[in-house]
Amino acid sequence: MTAGSINETPGWTAGKPPGSSPSDRRSVVRVLVADDDAGVRNAIANLVSSQESLELVGLAADAEEAVRIGARTQPDVALVDVNMPKGGGSRASRELRDLSPQTRVLALSGSADRDGVLLMLASGAAGYMVKGASVDVVQAIMAASRGDGVIADEVAAGVIEELSDHLARRQERDESHRSKVRRIQEVIDERSFTTVFQPIFDLRAGTVAGVEALSRFSVDPSDTPDRWFNEAWSLGLGVDLELAAVAVALEAARKRPPELFLSLNVSPAVTTTSRFSELVSSQADAETLVVELTEHAMVEDYGQLTRALDGVRRRGVRVAVDDAGAGYASLRHILRIRPDLIKLDVSLVSGIEHDRPKLALAAGMTSFAREMGTKVVAEGIETAAQLECLAALGVDYAQGYHLGRPTSTSPAEIRSQEPLSLST
Repeated sequence: MTAGSINETPGWTAGKPPGSSPSDRRSVVRVLVADDDAGVRNAIANLVSSQESLELVGLAADAEEAVRIGARTQPDVALVDVNMPKGGGSRASRELRDLSPQTRVLALSGSADRDGVLLMLASGAAGYMVKGASVDVVQAIMAASRGDGVIADEVAAGVIEELSDHLARRQERDESHRSKVRRIQEVIDERSFTTVFQPIFDLRAGTVAGVEALSRFSVDPSDTPDRWFNEAWSLGLGVDLELAAVAVALEAARKRPPELFLSLNVSPAVTTTSRFSELVSSQADAETLVVELTEHAMVEDYGQLTRALDGVRRRGVRVAVDDAGAGYASLRHILRIRPDLIKLDVSLVSGIEHDRPKLALAAGMTSFAREMGTKVVAEGIETAAQLECLAALGVDYAQGYHLGRPTSTSPAEIRSQEPLSLST
């Protein structure tokens, strides 16, 4: 690779990859050089330092050092050796892209290795140069700073079609991701969902004691609520969507009778945010709220979660653990959270009237809850036989299609439903 053999047009360009052009913002291009070969590293450093249009901001001997210096100096262009220690050029490229998005990475390699080229491009590199090849380093740096793709002729001769296809696929994936983010953000901003309420009956009194708030989305495609929330979490918008749903539910249930509790589905990750704490604590009737932990995933930090729950409990909010008897709603989970209510999972309730193991487990959970001073809610009740069976076990509350489907009817009207008639 020499400075003398100038190639006015880089060996390959495929338009401008996503990202702003650093040279649009300043006249001098700031450069980081990372190579474990001290001779190569110093030769490039001397070349960069000799150019008025370039400024050397750092030298690194491995990927870890390159990332550390890059994060601090935010260079316009980073020349990184593909095979240097501590992760190589692919690690440096990936992490620099995250920590310094404006940095354009140029890969340096001793060969035009096809797999290496594709790996670096997939890692976010804007170009690939072969050491000792006829590419002008200064011109390559300037081209990268403008946002041009820079691929040495020796590389392009063997993989140009595959590189072009790869870049096109990457741009297509990026656009698909951006489109999904925009769609979820529009749902949040425009509140494209409503709240419905499902009654929860007190089995001793036979009357409606509370309602569970559930979201229903009014935009195409008409996916289930679970899919909307799962997609939001996968795109980094889960907290925002859940908080928006909670805010809409609180407003929809604002005029409910004071003796009717409102159960809100919230993931543990949301309960630990200050935004959730402020939203719930600002409610005048916070003592009638139930925070229902719904996530089918292991809690990473119980200390953080219990501190957050203690904060809202001081305002009178009660806590429920959902899906007991399924997934991660284990006894250990219940013991750490010490909920006010335990909700038996629908998989345990379904067919319980003729399934002795399910009946034994439900009886054990009910007895365990009674010892803890915790109430039990059975959800997913679909038949009178299931209801009678669970009432006989001493379950406190019940909900399900047999008792009432989710409805847009106001909580006040739901409260006025006819009392249940149980034989037990």
